[in-house]
Amino acid sequence: MVSTSRGIALILSFSIAVLLVAFLSLIEDSRGLVLLATGALSFSISYLLIHLSLEFLVFREISNIYNVLEKIQKKDVAIKATKKMKASLPPLKSLQANINAYAAAKNREIETLQKNETFRKEFIADISHELKTPIFAAQGYIHTLLDGAVEDHTVRDKFLKRAAKSLNNLENLVQDLITINQIESGFIRFHPVNFDLKNSIMEVIEQLEGKAHKRGIKIDFQYEAGSTYITYADRDKIYRVLQNLVSNAIKYNKEEGKVTIQLSHNKNHLSIKIKDQGPGIHPEDLKRIFERFYRVEKSRSREKGGTGLGLAIVKHILEGHKSKISVSSIVGKGSVFSFDLPVGTSAVLPGKKE
Repeated sequence: MVSTSRGIALILSFSIAVLLVAFLSLIEDSRGLVLLATGALSFSISYLLIHLSLEFLVFREISNIYNVLEKIQKKDVAIKATKKMKASLPPLKSLQANINAYAAAKNREIETLQKNETFRKEFIADISHELKTPIFAAQGYIHTLLDGAVEDHTVRDKFLKRAAKSLNNLENLVQDLITINQIESGFIRFHPVNFDLKNSIMEVIEQLEGKAHKRGIKIDFQYEAGSTYITYADRDKIYRVLQNLVSNAIKYNKEEGKVTIQLSHNKNHLSIKIKDQGPGIHPEDLKRIFERFYRVEKSRSREKGGTGLGLAIVKHILEGHKSKISVSSIVGKGSVFSFDLPVGTSAVLPGKKE
């Protein structure tokens, strides 16, 4: 009883009434009826004031605090930082604020763990599927040769080439996995230098022009003659970004289509845009194309090759350069990938001379 607000109020009120009556009894003119009325009145008023104060200012706030603690113990993720209960007393306000902050932190931690668990399951499923495809393909060709087809020179050469291609795809997949893991873990360091971005783009075009020629695709590189396009970045990693984006623009383009690469100065940045005339990307896929192993059209993507990690690597490399990759697309007309890089030293801006 003493632990409740009523019990405490009853004891304190009775003590106050007794002390007040005892004090008044020392006065000679005090009468018994007056003392009785004074005691009853003081007891009633004291009881109401103390009981209400304890109930609404202290016990209710403590009860709210215990409710929050109980939810935390039960790992109730429904606790939201926005649902803060206002305490009335300064000490309880401080305690309540600390508990609310702790509850919000725990809530975020639980949500992060749940997202990571979902991501881990999806990643394991994806990597298992991606590894299975080239392994099973190479295994099938090799077992066919072991079963007697090795004696047929035509079949043997064809199957060995296909098995080698599957193993090459497997190697590329493993290398891309290692690369993206090293970038995310911070093991790969970026070594920025000043270099001519225009020359790097030309090297990529030269490397991929044979692939484009096979499909009758024209590569149009647009830049302003007489200007140098010096950027300060990691040359090898930016080369890989360009190689991946231009290769995708060729791979997912229409037959006898066109790839347009635009390089321009934009204030303190160099802007690169790579356009294709492919089938485009649906809006619901645009937000996910930079995820690991995400393919817009899974069957067609695998037929065209690739590991499904290229755009994820592009995204991480550009983030390491404090930049980001952007994409816009119109279904049936093509897609545009773009990003910016900082201007380096010794750059000649359009319309200016060194």
